[in-house]
Amino acid sequence: MARGMVVIDVDRCKGCGLCTHVCPSNILALSSDTLNARGYHPVMVTDAEACTGCAICATICPDVVFTVYRRRREARQTVGA
Repeated sequence: MARGMVVIDVDRCKGCGLCTHVCPSNILALSSDTLNARGYHPVMVTDAEACTGCAICATICPDVVFTVYRRRREARQTVGA
């Protein structure tokens, strides 16, 4: 189950590929068959369930195309209280 979710503003992406190299889960790839409004091959998520929400992609992106969401951790219950 995914711990994070990435939303990509496809039309802002210039297809530089920086995010694809730094993603620790290797879930980002440049689209080979799609062009965005600017004429670039944008980045896409290949396996949304594997996203950890680390936000490294958002940190390295020069065009600010990523919005990263993280799921909140559930509180642990203590046993025998």
